[in-house]
Amino acid sequence: MANRFRDAMRLMRKHDPQLREDGFHRLRPHAAEHVEELMTEYLAEQDDHGLRCWLVELIGEARSETARPLLTELLDDESESIRDQARRGLDLLGAKK
Repeated sequence: MANRFRDAMRLMRKHDPQLREDGFHRLRPHAAEHVEELMTEYLAEQDDHGLRCWLVELIGEARSETARPLLTELLDDESESIRDQARRGLDLLGAKK
């Protein structure tokens, strides 16, 4: 499980756009299993805005209450893309049954 996360993150950091997409889509169905690691990666990432947006998207798709404080905080982010993904994640959390 940890290898899947590490491998997907490695791909998401590549320069090749297709490899980046591949990493994102490998991780997407397993986001809920890795919400803590996703949040850690998000907080550590400073340089790659696209990666940060994807991480917030994955965090939101995890639909984990653990992520609520971070998603709420990101509603005030300077990036509209980050704010939009945080809002979507909170909407998904609210829709969780």
